[in-house]
Amino acid sequence: MNVQFLNPFIEAAFAVLDAEVGVTAKRGQLSLQRSAATASEVTVLISMVGQVKGVVLYGLSEATALQIVAKILGQSFAEFDDLAQSGISEMGNVITGQAGQRLAEAGFESNISPPTMIVGKGTLISTLDFERLQVPLETELGTIQIHLALRESINGTVSHPLPIGGA
Repeated sequence: MNVQFLNPFIEAAFAVLDAEVGVTAKRGQLSLQRSAATASEVTVLISMVGQVKGVVLYGLSEATALQIVAKILGQSFAEFDDLAQSGISEMGNVITGQAGQRLAEAGFESNISPPTMIVGKGTLISTLDFERLQVPLETELGTIQIHLALRESINGTVSHPLPIGGA
């Protein structure tokens, strides 16, 4: 994957986690994910269209999600209810929106979809022939896995997958 696509998401996630949650994140080891099944209890899915096309997934445990949303909203949560789901979805939305702004500054205009919340491990999400680059972000509240399945779209058509490298 083009490092120009990866870094905006990492930078945006660090900024949002610091500003909204009050935690510092550390990037873990990058890896490729080939499985179509979600591995996390909570996953936020956001599609991107435009010059950058594909999907972004944010995966985390329910315990981590509850701790994060408690910090964001300033109240404790005993269960991952509608309000907690909304808070985590919005966090993914804000990270992706900020990453989209950074991509636009680098010359890659894109739009994002509203977030989709997936609760439960093992849900199949096909990214077809896209491989997903998995980027773990370690925080004191737990790990957030960012999965990027993105390609450059030239003149409305999707180019071949970008090679994984750098970062």
